Amino acid sequence: MTKVLGVILAGGQATRMGGGDKGLLPLGGVPLLDRVIDRLGPQVDGLGLNANGDPDRFEGFGLPVIPDSLPDYPGPLAGVLAGLDWAAEQGADHIVTAAADTPFFPTDLVARLHRAASRASTPIALAATHEEGRMWRHPTFGLWPVALRHDLRKALQGGLRKVVLWTDAHGAASASFDDDAFFNINTPEDLVRAEDLLGDME
Repeated sequence: MTKVLGVILAGGQATRMGGGDKGLLPLGGVPLLDRVIDRLGPQVDGLGLNANGDPDRFEGFGLPVIPDSLPDYPGPLAGVLAGLDWAAEQGADHIVTAAADTPFFPTDLVARLHRAASRASTPIALAATHEEGRMWRHPTFGLWPVALRHDLRKALQGGLRKVVLWTDAHGAASASFDDDAFFNINTPEDLVRAEDLLGDME
C-alpha cells in the first residue's frame, strides 16, 4: 500500500509580513500552523514541517522540523526536496505538500491529487483553480513521488528555481478546486480578511 507523508512548507522568509514565521501568527486565537496541521494531518500517514533556522521555535507543534538541504533559500522546490529526502528515510512513496500560510485548503486535497495523477498517468499532481477562464496552479500544494528526489536535486543544483518548469518536464497533472480554496496570508491585510472568512465558516 502507498505510504503518503504530509510536508508543511514554512521555509519562506515572509518579507511581505515584515519577516518572521507566518505559521506562528494567530488566526481566531489559534496559530496558522495548527490550522494547517488539523487539515492535512488526517489525510496522510505522518507529518513533517519544512522550516529553516532554529527548530526550537516549533517545539510545541510536535512535528519533525526538516530544513532545506540547499543554501540561500532557493524557493519552495528546496522544501519539496527536503521533504522527499525525509520521506525516503521513513519508507514513504509520496509526499503531499501544503503551505503554512494557507489555512482553508480542502480536506480532500490528498485524495483529489491522487485521482488527478492516476487519471493522467503522471507522477506529480498540482492543485489548480480557475479565474476568468484561466487556470492557476498552486505549486505549494502538490503530490510528489519520492522516486524523483534525485532528479529534483540535480535540477536545483543546476540553478532551476521555477516550480512549474520542473513539474511540466514530468507531465504534472492538475487537480481542480474551488477558486478560493487556496487563499493565503501574505500581508497584514490578508490576515484581517482571513479572520472575516473564518467568522463566516463558524
